[in-house]
Amino acid sequence: MNNEFDLQEIKERAHNKAFAKITMLGIEKSDLLDDIKNNNTGIVPIETLEIMLESCKKELRVWNYIASLIEKDNV
Repeated sequence: MNNEFDLQEIKERAHNKAFAKITMLGIEKSDLLDDIKNNNTGIVPIETLEIMLESCKKELRVWNYIASLIEKDNV
């Protein structure tokens, strides 16, 4: 019984962490898109921002996949 509660708590924490990461990556993606669109690069070359955006998009896909696995977990 105690192990089941622990597992449920772990699943809930994993869910919360995954969705927090997805939220933060969404904000980062939006900020990068805005910076690229507005040519707001500061000292960073636009090419670097574009690479960062592609990396962010990949990370977002990975975390969405992780979140879907957590949601489907029936243990």
